[in-house]
Amino acid sequence: MTSQNSSFTQRYQPYIFDQIRHPDGQWDSSTAPNPPTVPARGVKRITPNEVNRPYDESSWVVPQEVPQPTDNNVLHECNLLLRQNNMNITPADGANYRNQIVGNSEHDVNVNRVQNRIRSNTNTKYVYCPWFHGKISREEAENLLRPRTDGLFLVRESTNFPGDYTLCVCFQSKVEHYRVKSNNGKLTTDDEEFFDNLEELIEHYKNDADGLCTKLVKPLPKEKSDTEAVYTNVSKSTPKESDDLFVIPEQELAICESIGKGEFCEVMLGKWKSNKVAVKVLKDSSEAEAILMKSLHHENLVNLLGIVRKKEQIYLVTEYMSKGSLVDYLRSRGRQHVTRRDQINFAFDTSSGMEYLEKMHVVHRDLAARNVLIAENGRAKVSDFGLARNEKAATPESAKLPIKWTAPEALKQNKFSNKSDMWSFGILLWEIYSFGRVPYPRIPLADVVKHVEKGYKMEAPEGCPPEVYEIMRQAWDLNPEKRPNFYEVKTKLGILKQQTPL
Repeated sequence: MTSQNSSFTQRYQPYIFDQIRHPDGQWDSSTAPNPPTVPARGVKRITPNEVNRPYDESSWVVPQEVPQPTDNNVLHECNLLLRQNNMNITPADGANYRNQIVGNSEHDVNVNRVQNRIRSNTNTKYVYCPWFHGKISREEAENLLRPRTDGLFLVRESTNFPGDYTLCVCFQSKVEHYRVKSNNGKLTTDDEEFFDNLEELIEHYKNDADGLCTKLVKPLPKEKSDTEAVYTNVSKSTPKESDDLFVIPEQELAICESIGKGEFCEVMLGKWKSNKVAVKVLKDSSEAEAILMKSLHHENLVNLLGIVRKKEQIYLVTEYMSKGSLVDYLRSRGRQHVTRRDQINFAFDTSSGMEYLEKMHVVHRDLAARNVLIAENGRAKVSDFGLARNEKAATPESAKLPIKWTAPEALKQNKFSNKSDMWSFGILLWEIYSFGRVPYPRIPLADVVKHVEKGYKMEAPEGCPPEVYEIMRQAWDLNPEKRPNFYEVKTKLGILKQQTPL
């Protein structure tokens, strides 16, 4: 999701951008009996699954009945939200707008935050995963899993227990079927390890058999992958993809004030089911970004709630992030209010979201502090997936890229990967520890690429921990293969986070 404050994705060529923006170059799931269970041939680990949950955040369910407007005060009430809450916004209309609407205080007030909506059909969100084969029978799964090499697997919808799943795994020329059941909103195969979604479960058993007959090695893809259209340049989605999107009736959504603009979209403050939401108004009718976003589920990614279809436009409705973009948060509060603990939290949260994208083989391509948003509880979430693509997609594009955040091989050869995202993450780290300064502050924009290609690396910001700066330097290696991956970086930042006092 594009930043809800003044800093939005800017896909301008750098020279053009500097001419029209600021002079300093700123990027401003039965009661049926249990089925026969498969004897686990693996050895169950003793150590329980450790999941870091640093935030206390409850989930909510959308009410079954849709409230109908009884008068014309919805928009008026929505407008009042802007005037009654100091949201630290600086829209494109001018600097005086903030003083006229929200006052001069630097701090945000507490506001209701839209939390994750629970969909009535949870299976649809996995249709784009290559290992998910939907409603097929046990016999069909066994016929598909050939040749039966150890670790070949697929996931299907359970036929005996509607709403649950079955993990089918090849081992010693046989197919073992494991029921994946839902328990208090979590998924489990053994009532010992619990996961938020199937992606996390699959990743876990790829790394450790942990009671299964064998580790998951290779997914059996569908004959035609449903993911292809997600990551290619499509102007309109197929009926199957479109029907899977959660469509919000236009009359249920109240649109309020604009809270920023980008080259390809405008972001508005909205109100849906008595909750504040962010509404990204796309300037074309493409649903590619929405299709991608609905397949991604992580606590450090901005959550898509649904879309509104209009004749010539698409609205992406996402959770509202009350504290705006990370870059604005850093600049407006500065060293007096942003602590070292805050900084390492922002860095860790972002790396966690990016590690998930890395596992899903998705390249963001526009990672920067302006595209990381801050929730009311202080959690950082990666947003704006307008340029995101599958890592294996090599479709050449003419997107305009922010030169100071983009890896050299991406700028010169259009080679995007999770390693090029790592380069951008290094720049983002620099932004965090410089409290939102523009990268390469003493080098003219036209000379940045030339300096970078010669091996130049920015100096550490004042007060930046040496361990964090070393991550930056590794991220800026000219050889993409020598850069760390996000799992490695997240691990390092997690250790630093534990060592950083509150």
